[in-house]
Amino acid sequence: MAAYIIRRVFGALVLLLVVSAVTFAIFFLVPRLGGQTATQLATQYVGKDANPESIAAIKRNLGFDQPIYIQYWDYLKGLFVGADYKFGPDATHCSAPCFGYSFKSHVEVWPQLTQRIPVSFSLAVGAAVIWLIFGVTTGVISALRKGKPVDRISMFIALAGVSLPIFFTGQVINVLFIYQWPIWDSTDYVPFTQNPGEWAWHLFLPWVSLAFLFSATYARLTRAGMLETMSEDYIRTARAKGLRESTVVTKHGLRATLTPIVTIFGIDFGTLIGTAVLTETVFSLQGIGAYSIQAIKDNDLPIVMAVTLVAAFFIVVSNLVVDLVYAAIDPRVRYS
Repeated sequence: MAAYIIRRVFGALVLLLVVSAVTFAIFFLVPRLGGQTATQLATQYVGKDANPESIAAIKRNLGFDQPIYIQYWDYLKGLFVGADYKFGPDATHCSAPCFGYSFKSHVEVWPQLTQRIPVSFSLAVGAAVIWLIFGVTTGVISALRKGKPVDRISMFIALAGVSLPIFFTGQVINVLFIYQWPIWDSTDYVPFTQNPGEWAWHLFLPWVSLAFLFSATYARLTRAGMLETMSEDYIRTARAKGLRESTVVTKHGLRATLTPIVTIFGIDFGTLIGTAVLTETVFSLQGIGAYSIQAIKDNDLPIVMAVTLVAAFFIVVSNLVVDLVYAAIDPRVRYS
């Protein structure tokens, strides 16, 4: 198993390198292939009201006058050792890991990201726990009660959850529980280390709003998997051996159904950390998603690129963890 873990970690590192190269090419190579000059590229990074001195400084700092492979190498080197940016007689050092420097707000990108990653991560973790518990439980109950009222009601709720967008359910929850019935005074983020109770209380409404969308999908997926699994021969054999129905359902039925659920969960959870834009906007949470939207509005490309790489990192890591837990949930999977 150790050899498998080493191979998967190495593969994940290679994949992150490929993602960084593709992302870098989109921001730096594709515009050149489209005919933009180094001066035009530098102007995008410094803003519309840039003066010639600022444009020249950006061109020099980002290496627009250098070949693309040198620019990429300097960017990778900055992730490990930092980078220096010069503006006339002044110089600014971007400490490692240097994910870029915002020439519009004149701040390093990485410290801004570290302030927002806990917000997005907290939102994703809480919502994931809720949608897994309710989604999987609802799917199992619906499969065991196929065609009965509980099955029809559960699937109706699941269909509503899939159909209703997050900006609608989030606003409804805000109106009901903050304004109509002021049970929650706000949904402002409170760090977990500061007060775990306040952290959970303030994030509960965003968790429920986000989990409602995902739990519906997981309920339908679990139901379909359970219906297929419970008709297998080994399930009938387990029942013939006299095993309790709860053991048959959980150990033999649900365990085999969890493999595709875990696969999708890895993708959803990793993606959600960097792309929960609508939820963060509706509940005014200053996470990575809201940060990226503001950067896009401001045309602050170093921030957009950094968010893209961070989001890709979480997706790759989540899928790596999923691969490592396959054998724990499915006895048919073996590492070799």
